[in-house]
Amino acid sequence: MSEKSRGGRAPTFERTPKDLLVGAALVLVGGVMWGCNATVSKELMGSYHVDPMWLACVRGLLAGILYLAVAAVRTPQLLTGALHERRDWPRFLACTLVCVLLVQVAYLSTIDWTNAGTATVLQALNLLFVLAFMCIRGRRWPDLREGIGVALAFVGTTLIATGGDLSTLKLPAMGLIWGLLNAAATAAMGIMPVRIIARWGNMVVNGVTFTLSGTILLFVVRPWAHMPSFDAFGLLLMAYTVLFGTFGAFGLYLAGVMRIGAMRATMLGTVEPVAATVSSALFLGAIFTPTDLVGFVMILVMVFLVR
Repeated sequence: MSEKSRGGRAPTFERTPKDLLVGAALVLVGGVMWGCNATVSKELMGSYHVDPMWLACVRGLLAGILYLAVAAVRTPQLLTGALHERRDWPRFLACTLVCVLLVQVAYLSTIDWTNAGTATVLQALNLLFVLAFMCIRGRRWPDLREGIGVALAFVGTTLIATGGDLSTLKLPAMGLIWGLLNAAATAAMGIMPVRIIARWGNMVVNGVTFTLSGTILLFVVRPWAHMPSFDAFGLLLMAYTVLFGTFGAFGLYLAGVMRIGAMRATMLGTVEPVAATVSSALFLGAIFTPTDLVGFVMILVMVFLVR
């Protein structure tokens, strides 16, 4: 997702080797943070019985406040302008509901029903929804390369869901449904906020939408009414998911996109499911069968084919 901010660094078509190197590093670090965040979230929901909605509410609200604080320091005029521009309020609300609230809830629910690696790989299917949108808008059919990518994604998802035995459903139906909802919402995240990001910048848009999302969930979840019982390690995991897994991961990734462009960032973003799968296996003891891994690879290859 690109950014064109009056108060920040604007994207350019002329990128120096230093821009490419720094941008690639930022995207990779952000991707690893997001992938590991899936494992941290699974541990919070498993060992500490944290409800996905509770986690989406608390981490979204805290991350939103951090974004607003940074925006207030770096681009106060943009933040003030966004809050006073009533014509953009409906767009902010729509992006809040779909691109933040639904993404967070669907992603965490997918992790809860499956595991960190599977949830992050299923999220990569968002490119298929983007492809469908582009084809409908351009009134065209997918080309050969895109068709192969779609076929790989379909076969890969089927392998993960059934373990290669089509008579059974290895992946819980709710896990698959939440995963597809997450992929669709993630696709919308790359389309819906483009205009307001171009006008107000990523920090402002993220700050407003994350804070709104957390506030909406605040009245539904009422997190103070059923606080999980955290020990020191649980608090450390919560600190990670807010500071690094949400605020840091989004911030670094978007800063990298500004330097290397969305396409290169998408390719490097395949580090996310790899990080989630490896960290899930190492720290949570998640077991992935050869069929699962083949399905993962097929979906990752689809990322490079669908453009």
